[in-house]
Amino acid sequence: MRERVVAACDGASKGNPGPAGWAWVVADASESPVSWEAGPLGKATNNVAELTALERLLTATDPDVPLEIRMDSQYAMKAVTTWLPGWKRNGWKTSAGKPVANQDLVVRIDELLDGRSVEFRYVPAHQVDGDRLNDFADRAASQAATVQEPAGSELGSPEPPPAPDTPAKAPRSRPRGGAARTAKGSAAKGSSRTIKAKFPGRCQCGRSYAAGEPITKNDSGWGHPECRTAATA
Repeated sequence: MRERVVAACDGASKGNPGPAGWAWVVADASESPVSWEAGPLGKATNNVAELTALERLLTATDPDVPLEIRMDSQYAMKAVTTWLPGWKRNGWKTSAGKPVANQDLVVRIDELLDGRSVEFRYVPAHQVDGDRLNDFADRAASQAATVQEPAGSELGSPEPPPAPDTPAKAPRSRPRGGAARTAKGSAAKGSSRTIKAKFPGRCQCGRSYAAGEPITKNDSGWGHPECRTAATA
């Protein structure tokens, strides 16, 4: 029996709500992807996709083996590690007295976690040289959301391609003299510019944004204007 299994899971929604998909990936001893699965959800929110990915991963893995789960969704992670105990005490109501969102998935995950040794590890999404497993799960979930078809190692599927909303890293150049000052001033002025997204994507906070929503350039790419404010505050 393995001493520990390292895995990652992720969800994607192209529109939030929109065509959605989930995915999980399990690594070998060298933390290279060795088995994975992804599936479509039809029209769903990003939060539903993230929770579904976690539920499918817990269902697919041996409950007797300690599990490390890497995720880029702070909502899904906090839902099952921080907020869940309070929700249960309150009869599955929030502190505001409202019904817990996605309660069926949260209850199912709570059941699957019972008696298991599970360590959750948050990893930022869409990072250059970021977590390899999280990147794999992200690409697989994005593909499932886009094509609305199941995929996975047991189906003989090829490795998922790069997600269509993954931001490309632009080459950086450093002009000299007056040009440097001009470029620096322009960059500072343009860095806070808010535009409407042409395509769906995902913010550094882990939540998606839809085409047409306002977005602002953050340190790690485009995202919600309020997230840039929080990051620079």
